[in-house]
This record gives sequence, C-alpha cells and structure tokens, in this order.
Amino acid sequence: MKIGITGASGFIGTRLIDGSNRLAHRVIAFSRHPKCAVPNALETRRFSFDHPLRLEGCDAFVHLAGESIFGPWTRRKRRRILESRVQGTRHVVASIAASPVKPKVLVCASGIGIYGDPGEAIVDENSPRGRGFLADVCEQWEAEARRAEDHGVRTVMLRFGLVLGKKGGAMSVLRPLFLAGLGAQLGDGRQWMSWVHVSDVAALTMFAIENDQLHGAVNCVSPTPYRNADFTKALAQKFHRPAFLKLPAWLLKTVLGDLAGVMLTSQRVTPARATEAGFGFRYTKL
Repeated sequence: MKIGITGASGFIGTRLIDGSNRLAHRVIAFSRHPKCAVPNALETRRFSFDHPLRLEGCDAFVHLAGESIFGPWTRRKRRRILESRVQGTRHVVASIAASPVKPKVLVCASGIGIYGDPGEAIVDENSPRGRGFLADVCEQWEAEARRAEDHGVRTVMLRFGLVLGKKGGAMSVLRPLFLAGLGAQLGDGRQWMSWVHVSDVAALTMFAIENDQLHGAVNCVSPTPYRNADFTKALAQKFHRPAFLKLPAWLLKTVLGDLAGVMLTSQRVTPARATEAGFGFRYTKL
C-alpha cells in the first residue's frame, strides 16, 4: 500500500515509516515544509490549511500532527494544543471529502487524556469520558476524525498513552534527568501511568490499517500500567542511577501550573479492543 502520514518526521512518524518500508509499503509524507524531503518516504507533499491535501495514490492515511502538550500551559499554548488537533483533523477530513479517490482507512492520533482522572478504576474504550482540558480536546479531536466515516472511510482513533523509546518522546526529557540522578517520584507516587513503546505504536498503527474490522476508539497502551513510584524505580534501575527524590504535588503545581495535573493524573488504562482483535504487544514491561 501507499500510506499518507502527517507528522511523518516526528518520533512516531519516523518509526512508522521504517515499519512500513519493512512490510513493503511506501509512505507519502505530508509536511509544512515539503521542500525538505522526509527521509525514507517515497514522496513529500505539502500540508497546509490553505489548500486541500493531495491524497491521490493514498490507500490509507495516518494523521499524527499536533502541538506538543509539554511546556507551560499558557492561554496561547492551550489554544495551539486545541486548534492544531481539531482544525488539523478537520482539514484532513475535508480533504478526504474533496478527493475523487479516497483512502480506505483513516487512522487518527488521540490520547488517553479523554478519560480524565479515573483514579484506581480500570478503564477501557467503553468507559465514559472524563473531565479536564485534555478530555475536552480529545473529545473534539475524535469528533472531527469520525466525520470521515460519513464519506465511507473506515476510521480508527488511537488513544496514545505515554510513548517511550530511546530516541525521542517522553524519554528525551526523562533520560537526561535520570542519568543526572534527578529522577523523582511525582506526588505520592500512587498514580497509575499507562505507557506504550514506540515500536508497539507503529505496529498497532499498521494493524489498524490492515484489519478491516477494527474501527472507532482503540487504546494504544501497554497491558501493564505502572504506579508512578514503580515507574520511577524501573527507570532508575535501567539507567543505573539512584532516584531518591520525591517532588510534592504542591511544588509541581507551583512550577508547572496546569501541566502538573497531567503528571499527577492516575490513568489505569487497558488496551481491550486491540487485544480482542488479536494484537500482541511486544513491550509489556519497562
């Protein structure tokens, strides 16, 4: 197949390109800077809100582009987080609607932030949405993606947990901290963290493309969540460094503002639909 990807030069996108090429698929990358060709992609096309995307030749389309949630959540940052996802997805779907030949499937990124803070409860794709800024963002984000179904395009929303891997994602922040001996438990350390390895993200994305019976929301998380205290210990052992620090919730909130809420939220998420469909996660332990 030929697979169109936005965000193709990012952490997940580059891994997805590699995986696609190994399976003899080819990737058409969509970029705001099309003159800078995305490595290992068959072609790099323009991604702009000013013009419909050129989707000819795309058998499947993966939409990954969006503003990072990391950084101070100023009013402007919040607006970029929301608009990049909602308007970006709306533009992708509008381009699909306008295309004479449409991709058979749209796989759109989403997040487990939609569940808010369920505490100790185990949640799956049938669980109700939670409260908070990210829950609102994800709900609107997914609503835009679902509009592709009105045009006969099977749609899958992958709800990502904390994405881990050696060369990017959360580890680009965590690795230098732990190597410097600054790894720390957050708050009381009892909050659940649902994570996923970037290789499993790429594999589940391909699984979603190739399996016609999979549609709707799909949790993209390892079946083994960790409490923050255990997560911290596991990374400390991985990097052979101590991690005795404990950052109280009040300090995180003082320094990081609303972003601290994401770090203190407890999310014990299970990948029910992926598992039921027969997908096997390669990375189940840190």
